[in-house]
Amino acid sequence: MTEFSNRQYFLASRPEGMPTTEHVQCRDVPLGEPAEGQVIIRNLYISLDPAIRGWMSDAPNYIEPIAIGDAVRSSVLGRVVSSNHPDFEVGDVGMAMGAWEQYTTLPGEALNKLDENLGIPLSLFLGVLGPTGLTAYFGLLEVGQPKAGETVLVSAAAGAVGSVVGQIAKMQGCRVVGMAGSDDKCDWLTGELGFDAAINYKTCGDYQAAIRQACPGGVDVYFDNVGGEILDATLTCLNKYARVAVCGWISTYNAAEIPRLDNLWQVVAESLTIRGFTVLDYLDRFEEGVTQLAEWMMAGKIKYREDIVDGLDNVLPTFLRLFDGSNAGKLVLRLPE
Repeated sequence: MTEFSNRQYFLASRPEGMPTTEHVQCRDVPLGEPAEGQVIIRNLYISLDPAIRGWMSDAPNYIEPIAIGDAVRSSVLGRVVSSNHPDFEVGDVGMAMGAWEQYTTLPGEALNKLDENLGIPLSLFLGVLGPTGLTAYFGLLEVGQPKAGETVLVSAAAGAVGSVVGQIAKMQGCRVVGMAGSDDKCDWLTGELGFDAAINYKTCGDYQAAIRQACPGGVDVYFDNVGGEILDATLTCLNKYARVAVCGWISTYNAAEIPRLDNLWQVVAESLTIRGFTVLDYLDRFEEGVTQLAEWMMAGKIKYREDIVDGLDNVLPTFLRLFDGSNAGKLVLRLPE
């Protein structure tokens, strides 16, 4: 491979369960010159998020599915190596929707320029100061609408989104309970992040009983990252007029059948509000969100974990860690310069 070749991982066929090398394959393609108005960035970081699995499917989603033969779509952060756009020079750094590839060619208008002189690790703009943090910020405050004294339950609470959700909820004066997949993760939630309680969903047995024990006063806001059986159990533990912010249903992304929600009647019985959202719903407020998240982070009010793996050729096995819970915090692939 030379500097004029671009290594990509592309969608060869649509997976019905866990993606494998049959579905996501590697190729090297020629790297051309940028057309008028375009720039080429060499990707430094690639964000690995559960939503990508949904984009691999042709089921209706909030953005178009990845086309067969296209490189797998992902948020990326990279350095400009060639520019045919007046606003970008070689060496500039920016973030955009790109792909699982070494280089991304895109219109200059689609690249969000970043300031390397802020003293903030660039990878954080894909995590706590990027789509991940913004999902937590707007999802909790705008959809969940927590009030001081209420109880907030967060699933996948040790993940990139859930961990930020819980910390913001604590700042709102709420009692916060997180669900995570190991004792170490639960200890991190209660020990370092300040959660009031944590449930190991892999060992607790009865979800409903565990939630009731951890939330004796019931749940007022449920931030749902997983769907499935945990959502169904939580529905029976929600207080009158509780709010459910549906961020993701990772438990179903690779499932052959979607579990039935037997307790959905609680929506009527307890006058619940269940609302799904994506971070793109708040695109015009991103600057507000990033400013506030950065302020909290610099003040030490938001802590975070990054799980950074080196090498483009590790992209698929690293991505699959999202579905067995072996990642710790925000999962990012790094392509060393």
